[in-house]
Amino acid sequence: MKGPVSGHAEGPLAIICGGGTLPFTVAEAVSRRGREVFIYALNGWADPARVRAYPHRWGAIGQFGRFRRFAREAGCRDVVFIGSLVRPAFSQIRLDLATLRVLPRIVAAFRGGDNHLLTGIGRIFEDAGFHLVGAHEVAPEILMGEGPLGAVAPAAEDLADIALAMQVLRATGPFDIGQAAVVAGRHVLAVEAAEGTDLMLARVAALKKAGRIGAAGGVLVKAPKPGQDRRIDLPSIGPETVEAAARAGLRGVAVAAGSTIVAEPQAVARAADRAGLFVAGVGKEFEP
Repeated sequence: MKGPVSGHAEGPLAIICGGGTLPFTVAEAVSRRGREVFIYALNGWADPARVRAYPHRWGAIGQFGRFRRFAREAGCRDVVFIGSLVRPAFSQIRLDLATLRVLPRIVAAFRGGDNHLLTGIGRIFEDAGFHLVGAHEVAPEILMGEGPLGAVAPAAEDLADIALAMQVLRATGPFDIGQAAVVAGRHVLAVEAAEGTDLMLARVAALKKAGRIGAAGGVLVKAPKPGQDRRIDLPSIGPETVEAAARAGLRGVAVAAGSTIVAEPQAVARAADRAGLFVAGVGKEFEP
């Protein structure tokens, strides 16, 4: 997948680093292009062993002033948000003085879904002089292309389920609910809400085990919400997604090609082949 790639002329790239491997996949890709990287690692989320490979500082959620000071010292203007992070309760945020100054805007951002929250936080960063950049803009290779990743491809009945799931996501997207749905035999089994994809799949597995779901197979589908701020929160999958889909007895995973991030694509393909599932990127004719 080709796309815009920022060069080193813009100065170092600040990566606000959550959990998982994706922040370091992005950091490696940016470094290979000759651009310096500064990691702002979030306590309790970022992997300390991998953070140490880059210039970095640690901070807590809510310490906007701390990030602003360290990013400016490092010469960063462009900022990427990447990595897993559970939406915190407002009481869990550690507020520094700079954050307190924008507290009314943060409170307003919390009064809505995840896209509303992240877009509101993004505006605070931009008003402080930073330029918010999508991870896929600086590392376009992290995006899923069209077609299957492994040896298995979706069958005709799977394509029908994928199309229905995309319709569901198109309908729920304006309510800022979630980025995933499970459909089997044109029967909607689950729609992602606050629990996230993995717990949604665990719910499907439990319902199947309890005999509450009669439909066999099924497909997990992930796609961005219509109108979503794609700089901040594109949907993503990784090997754990495939393993959770297998535990739920699904036939495969389909994602919107060109707008879904894939962590460790080779590991995803291996996990899919082991489980006999398909993992496929589908084109814009399916997208919400």
